[in-house]
Amino acid sequence: MAGDTAQSWVVPEDPLHLEFEYVQRICETLDATVLARPADERLRIVHLGGGGLTIPRYVAARRPRTAQVVCEPDADLVEDVRRLIPLPRHSGIKVRTVDGRAGLEAMPPDYHDALILDAFDGARVPPALATAEFLAEVAARRRPNAVFVANVTDRAPFGWARRFVAGVRAVHRSLIISAETPVWKGRRFGNLVVVASNGPLPATELSRTAARAAFPYRFLAGREVVDWIGDAEPFTDADAQASPVPRRGTWFS
Repeated sequence: MAGDTAQSWVVPEDPLHLEFEYVQRICETLDATVLARPADERLRIVHLGGGGLTIPRYVAARRPRTAQVVCEPDADLVEDVRRLIPLPRHSGIKVRTVDGRAGLEAMPPDYHDALILDAFDGARVPPALATAEFLAEVAARRRPNAVFVANVTDRAPFGWARRFVAGVRAVHRSLIISAETPVWKGRRFGNLVVVASNGPLPATELSRTAARAAFPYRFLAGREVVDWIGDAEPFTDADAQASPVPRRGTWFS
């Protein structure tokens, strides 16, 4: 929990069990992209934001020996996770107690095959992880056809999310956005999953998979994304903003 906001759900004995819908969308994206690569290809996945390490545990179970780096600044949280739900031996997951921006900037170029941004300060995405400068750092460290996946939160008319996605689009050629229909229609605050790459993305495959979910997500791709962004300008370090505050007791799923 982060205050009244639930942010992680872990089943240690079954790391493939994913409770939250947005986590299912993220893992489906990884399955359809980097985890689908040949088994002998060595992968490195970076996670900015750790929580209970739900997604790193999933990756380790789906594709053992994947090198994973998690940047999580909350030292108390990291200690609690290690004590209460420890990682299995030889998981390949390294947890660094550092904030996502600093952790990313310490990484060399041509470093990651996938970067997952799922970082919250309480219930808000930190402003430093939403700017054009940060997203340029992400692009500078990607390998060919690397995938960037971000979980962010907002409510209609999505003023904050549009600016974030405008920054993502500036440094990636392919882009998909998905959310549950009630979120798109403005009925409630919720998660938006942003997927980007310099190579092609399996938008049709991901959309069909999500349509079979208990709470289906609707996808925007191609021209729909451009129209949705509209005239929104990317955040910069000079005018960075944290994502909006959800209503009390919001369950991110």
